[in-house]
Amino acid sequence: MCEAHGAPEQLAFRDVPVPQPGPGEIRLAVRAASVNFPDVLMIQNLYQTKPPLPFIPGGEAAGVVDAIGEDVSGFRIGDRVAAIPFQGAFAEQAVAPAFRTSIIPYAMGFDVAAGFTMVYATALHGLRQRGRLQPGETLLVLGAAGGVGLAAVEIGKRMGARVIAAASSAEKLDLARAHGADETVNYAEVDIKQAVKALAGERGVDVIFDPVGGDLAEPAFRTMGWDGRYLVVGFAAGSISAIPLNLPLVKTASIVGVTWGMHSRREPNIHAANMAQLYQWYEQGGLRPAIGARFSFDESRAAIRWIMDRKAQGKVVIEMA
Repeated sequence: MCEAHGAPEQLAFRDVPVPQPGPGEIRLAVRAASVNFPDVLMIQNLYQTKPPLPFIPGGEAAGVVDAIGEDVSGFRIGDRVAAIPFQGAFAEQAVAPAFRTSIIPYAMGFDVAAGFTMVYATALHGLRQRGRLQPGETLLVLGAAGGVGLAAVEIGKRMGARVIAAASSAEKLDLARAHGADETVNYAEVDIKQAVKALAGERGVDVIFDPVGGDLAEPAFRTMGWDGRYLVVGFAAGSISAIPLNLPLVKTASIVGVTWGMHSRREPNIHAANMAQLYQWYEQGGLRPAIGARFSFDESRAAIRWIMDRKAQGKVVIEMA
């Protein structure tokens, strides 16, 4: 539990009453949970959603349905599911909205399912609904070895794009290439603007998927071509970018926000269709989620620290047993 805002080492293990699902909710016995960057921000009171203290962190989990609230259809006790409670996942039982819960394929383990929805649904919503990515276009993915970045690399390839992966080390870029990246750029060693322009050619980049922000945003934006779409996904660098507005003007380019959580609430049917597509791609072998680190429930604080220290390559998973 987060009882005071601060570092993950301040989180405390507590026994609390079993949560009860309300109308439109399900409860699951958690088998695995994943750590995402919003968890890091939320315990520091830096996220846009600020739950009152005390609260149980953890936005994403997988497990078995063990209770169903009123006005819920399509689920039965015992279903294997992935769920997005947004908070409360780092516990033995968690409650989540039914519209953000999905039955997982038979072949998908709880460890994979725990880290699947948030990154892949964000990436697909960003690239399809917000970025309008088309076959043959060039996609630049920043932070390409992180959970959502790696998902964007894989989905970009499935959608027929040429994918340029950008990350901060050779090891991270090897991972991105193993998951489908056509070209790579190490922005810790080279100027990202010059390197990407050399790869993209005169046409420039069509879509940029940016979960990093910070100092990378402006030089990355300068690589965009005519009618480019810059997808603002997050700010893992720790600072909010400032892009001169003359740049989208002269390039006739768009700066587009990607907020999957609100989208799934406002457009649950589109979200459900996206999840069906993602599970189909997974069963076909087209998506290969990477788990970069595993922690036990007792090591939950260390798992959050792992994300905070930017050590993650792929997903970071907490296994309950």
